[in-house]
Amino acid sequence: MVDYFIPTTLIDTLEFINNNEAKIISGATDLMVQRKKGAEITPYFTKKPVFVFNIKELNFIKESYEHIHIGACTPVSDLLNHKGTPSLLRKSIEVMASPALRNLATLPGNIINASPAGDTLPILYILDASVKIETLNSNRIVKVKDVITGPRRTILNSNEMITEVIVPKEEFTKSDFVKVGGRKADAISKISFTYAVKIKENKIIDLRLAFGAVGPVIIRKEELEEKYTNIELSKFKELKQEIINDYRQYITPINDQRSNKEYRKKVALNLLGDFIDTL
Repeated sequence: MVDYFIPTTLIDTLEFINNNEAKIISGATDLMVQRKKGAEITPYFTKKPVFVFNIKELNFIKESYEHIHIGACTPVSDLLNHKGTPSLLRKSIEVMASPALRNLATLPGNIINASPAGDTLPILYILDASVKIETLNSNRIVKVKDVITGPRRTILNSNEMITEVIVPKEEFTKSDFVKVGGRKADAISKISFTYAVKIKENKIIDLRLAFGAVGPVIIRKEELEEKYTNIELSKFKELKQEIINDYRQYITPINDQRSNKEYRKKVALNLLGDFIDTL
């Protein structure tokens, strides 16, 4: 028999995790797979599961002038049909798992799972998304890139939970999300690549690049983005090999059941080169 707690309000949840060793669960689309012990065997949890999916006050999508605010229990499928959802985020959700799983999966789940292969994470990184983290007595706003510290590791304390994802509204000249996997959807990424660029008067004025599944965390190097910003587009293309070489040292994939490190590195750098060629 599994001992669990199903709160109906945020305050109930915060009080419980403040006083108990607990594991917050929403859609559990990754977590149940990780904890699976075998057919017809209940998944094993070392901490008491707290099922929060039905907390209505955490299921919302709201827009302000500069941001879109997404409640922690909002299924990612709801974002597909919302007019305010950034196009890059929508594109990553479209190739994320299956329709049934998208009806359960949440952005905080992708963040807390902290897998470098998480489909929405490269998007959240380059959009400079933040999360609201709450305890019973306090809250803080932290950028997603600062929440994740390694595979399956985050900065959250045991009495904290993500209650909201905050995504800045941005307009780009060109952007795209490319996922390389065994299938277009319903498969874990072997590599993913995301870019967003603003071009004005034939000059790159904003450059953002991120790679997934080729390192312990999402790879985004803002110092390199700054290095290649405010230069003419023609000059940027001339620097293609230099740019690839600059990123090469940070692309450090591993071998696993989905792919090998040599393939991953080659494809990641090829995707970078294709982006430069098609600007």
